[in-house]
This record gives sequence, C-alpha cells and structure tokens, in this order.
Amino acid sequence: MTGWFGPASAAALLTALLAGCMSSPGPGQRGPNSESMSADQFGQTDFNRTVTLEVRDNLASLYVLLDKLYRRNPREWRKTGVPDQATAVNRVKHAIEVRIPPSDLAGLRDIQILAVSLDPNYSGDRVGAFIYGMADTIIAAHNGKTRLYATDALDGQRVYNAARNVEAAAWLLASRRNNQGELLLLANEMSQNATNLSFEREFGAIIGRLDLIANLLGENSRRIGINYAQGLLLFNFLPVR
Repeated sequence: MTGWFGPASAAALLTALLAGCMSSPGPGQRGPNSESMSADQFGQTDFNRTVTLEVRDNLASLYVLLDKLYRRNPREWRKTGVPDQATAVNRVKHAIEVRIPPSDLAGLRDIQILAVSLDPNYSGDRVGAFIYGMADTIIAAHNGKTRLYATDALDGQRVYNAARNVEAAAWLLASRRNNQGELLLLANEMSQNATNLSFEREFGAIIGRLDLIANLLGENSRRIGINYAQGLLLFNFLPVR
C-alpha cells in the first residue's frame, strides 16, 4: 500500500513517538510535573519550555497563596459580595488569566496594584489585589506572556527585578500594619499554639524560580559572546553546503 507521506503526517507521527517515549511514574509515585505534548511546543526551544514551566509553576504557587490568604483572612473575600471562598478564588484566577485588574483598581498594573494592596488605607479586597499584583508583575517581566516561543527575547534584568519585588512583597506582607497596629493580612504564624511557615516556603519557591531564569538568561547572553570569540580564535568557518 503506497501513499503520500506529507508534513502533516510527519508531524503527527513525531508527536506520537515523543508521547510514547515519555515515561510516567508508577501508582502512588510522584514525578516531574511536565506538560502533555501539544502542537505549539514545536515552536519552542528547550529554554522556552523551561521558562514556560517556570511561569506556570509560579502562577500555581500564587494560587496556593491566594487560597491560604483567603482562609486566614475571610473578611477580604466577603468584601467582593461573592457567596463563598471558592468563587472568590476563581474570580481572581480569571482576572489574572485575562489580565483585567479588579474594577476598583482599573488603570493600574503590576507593581502599582501591589503597592495599593499593601496600603493601610485601601478598603477593597486586599488579598485579591495582592495576588493579582504579584501575578501581573511576574507576567510583565516575561513580556506579558505565560508561554514563550523561539521568537521571544527576555530581559534577564526584568526577571531579576521581579524576584526582588516578590521578596519585598513577602516582607511587607509579614510586617505592614494598619493604624491600630494590626497586620493588614494574616499569613505566617509562629506562636505557642501553632507554627505555620507555608507562606514563606511558597514565596521562596517563586523567588528561586525567577532567580534561576534570570541567571540562565544572563549566562545565555554571556555564552553567545564567548562562543563567537572562540570561533574567531579557532578560525572556524561556517558550512556552506
């Protein structure tokens, strides 16, 4: 049986082969949290995939923090008028995905919203604003994208700055108080009755991922120059056929 094996058939076969080569952890085991094969991955380099997973995991960490902060500060989600916490969480997630800030913060973005969320005079949903501001800051540092492709170029300094902003936000969250001397938001807890440092661990994971990407971006730029210089020193000509 003969037939024409075109580009579409070749792509489908390659996708099937790659999917078949991926091993999955056995029952009860945990493994790397990667993504299933998709057509758009053919437009991504290895580094694009790394950055895409970094953004995905950082947003996932922010959603964990969102749920935890709402649980410790239920008065915040009740300000929005929604019937329950789950609805409030989904509302913030959707706002982040479409990059439309809370209505009372329209016209502001990334670090501007982050600053307002930690202002003692702000009367809106402080948790929603804080997480939205953090997410928008991270996305902005990645050129406004959550998936990166071969044509995208990132600035390592902007990603590094985002990591420092997360550090500052975490510190302010743990220390900023209102006029009555009360913490604006309850997060980590260290007392005789309980110790809860899960917020700190989640912030640390976000900062670590951002710093890794910033360092890799800096190394990538440095290696381009080094490789070029090595080519000149070794008189390596480029192939023409």
